[in-house]
Amino acid sequence: MNVIHFMLRNHTQVLELSLEHLWLVGLSTAFAILIGVPLGIVIAHRPRFNKPVLAGANIIQTIPSLALFGFLLPVPWLGSRSDRLAILALTLYALLPIIRNTYTGICGVDSAVIEAARGMGLTESQMLFQVELPLAASVILSGVRIAVVISVGLATIAAAIGAGGLGEFIFRGLAMVDDRVILAGAIPAAVLALAADVGVGVIERRLRPR
Repeated sequence: MNVIHFMLRNHTQVLELSLEHLWLVGLSTAFAILIGVPLGIVIAHRPRFNKPVLAGANIIQTIPSLALFGFLLPVPWLGSRSDRLAILALTLYALLPIIRNTYTGICGVDSAVIEAARGMGLTESQMLFQVELPLAASVILSGVRIAVVISVGLATIAAAIGAGGLGEFIFRGLAMVDDRVILAGAIPAAVLALAADVGVGVIERRLRPR
């Protein structure tokens, strides 16, 4: 109950930090989709790029988040704004599931459907936008779903470099050795992750081919 009382007394700050958290996650996920989906399409149609692209995304995932923030701090223009740095780091971490699921979704389209589309005279771009992407949409969204949940968790680390978000409560609570303050950041972050998982999951199921 102490945690609930603390959150109610500081509801304005909890809301403000939750909105900052959502902004960091939303913007980084949007950038990851804009980069990851085209890369997934490229490696699905050009298999020779498969290993280097997926290997690069896998390597990024192995770098500890605080270490990545540290690597990016000296970068000109970027390191001067903690929010820019956090958004770039979160975008990099969100790339792997989006690239991999886009690749899997495109490659999973039935070859008979592709041949039928070619027989109807569709161009490569028409096949991509009218056949492959619609059929792969649910698989791609599954990757986006994973990326969002990962980003919600990792965004709490962004507070370590002053980028804001619910991680501020967590780091403040650790410094004060106060469980109430830690949970005031952890609980809303968990709720945001669950809400994002359920929300994107509903859209994913609706787009699943029947």
